[in-house]
Amino acid sequence: MKLTDCEVIVTAPPAPGWGGRYWILIKLTTDDGITGWGECYAASVGPEAMRAVIADVFARHCEGADPREVELMFHRAYSAGFTQRPDLTVMGAFSGIEIACWDIAGKAAGLPVHKMIGGRMNERIRAYTYLYPQPGHALPAFWADPDMAAGAAVAMVEAGYTAVKFDPAGPYTIRGGHQPSRFDISLSVAFCRATRAAVGDRADLLFGTHGQFVPAGAVRLAKALEPYDPLWFEEPVPPDVPGAMAEVVAKTSIPVAAGERLTTMVEFSQALDAGVRILQPALGRAGGIWQARKIAALAEAKRAQVAPHLYAGPVEWAANVQLCAAIPNLLVAETIETPFHSALIKGGLTVEGGYIGVPEGPGLGIEVDEDLARAHPYEGEGLHLQMQEAPISYHGPNVFEGGAPVKVEE
Repeated sequence: MKLTDCEVIVTAPPAPGWGGRYWILIKLTTDDGITGWGECYAASVGPEAMRAVIADVFARHCEGADPREVELMFHRAYSAGFTQRPDLTVMGAFSGIEIACWDIAGKAAGLPVHKMIGGRMNERIRAYTYLYPQPGHALPAFWADPDMAAGAAVAMVEAGYTAVKFDPAGPYTIRGGHQPSRFDISLSVAFCRATRAAVGDRADLLFGTHGQFVPAGAVRLAKALEPYDPLWFEEPVPPDVPGAMAEVVAKTSIPVAAGERLTTMVEFSQALDAGVRILQPALGRAGGIWQARKIAALAEAKRAQVAPHLYAGPVEWAANVQLCAAIPNLLVAETIETPFHSALIKGGLTVEGGYIGVPEGPGLGIEVDEDLARAHPYEGEGLHLQMQEAPISYHGPNVFEGGAPVKVEE
């Protein structure tokens, strides 16, 4: 069995667009006609440039290879061009290819991926959700309204979720970290206060940031949030200096989580050394399923837990679920429920009572609706996620509109 073809489909989810502006899906085919699907997460270049990167990575390191030889292909890609260090774009391309290889390997063996990476450890996967607007909630007002957030949290708890995430502390910027404004600290406290009062002990609060603070600013914010006992304080500082994360870890009682912007076990090992004890690999960036399995093992040795990140499409979600089923140190998995997510994999993953069922079908256990994926091509110019260039305001609250805001269809 050899890999022969690699095709990239860039799909734009329709409004409201939760999961980013577009999803980069990869379809691999073998010489004996088996197809596998993967997904790349949040590339650093535009989708057309990423097509070229994926094609190059596939042609150089994967074409003609046995899809089960993921270790060999990883080291080829990791070492390409005399590097042997984490490269976000190359590893993003490889991650999507690698996930598709596991889908093929599972289909060839007639086994779900989790049976091939240690076997089932978890019968079902605890899920969490970001707080998205509910019917009657106006945009963009929702993103800065603690009462609306609390109402959304109640709705999610009533649906069975035991953990909800929100991020009212203002936008991320290109400026490498800043001090939060007093307005943003007060708004963050108000969100925690209102949401904790609304859900009580029925759900954990997951406080998200996006690496937007300097360490001292992150500590100021964390101290203000500690009375509401969040389960985690997510990526409080930029990911490029692990020592900065260690400064925050040392000065707050809230567990620090990170990993959305990290790749390979090298960077996750550095996060563990900095004291991060909740790792959030995005499998479409972290190196794929096998790297993520290694990351989970590193975390287990440090008594750390894993909470896979998802701000992408349902193929990466399916990979996350296969990993989650096989690891003993799972904390919770992010999920995004939209009709388009479900339709794209023909309902292959569902959340019931706050838990994701683990598919038993071979490979990733999903069937991709290829026609639907092709029917929604991305025609915009923005990246999957983009950082704000302007500095934040210190004259009033800074509204963060959920990552990748899109125009609501008329």
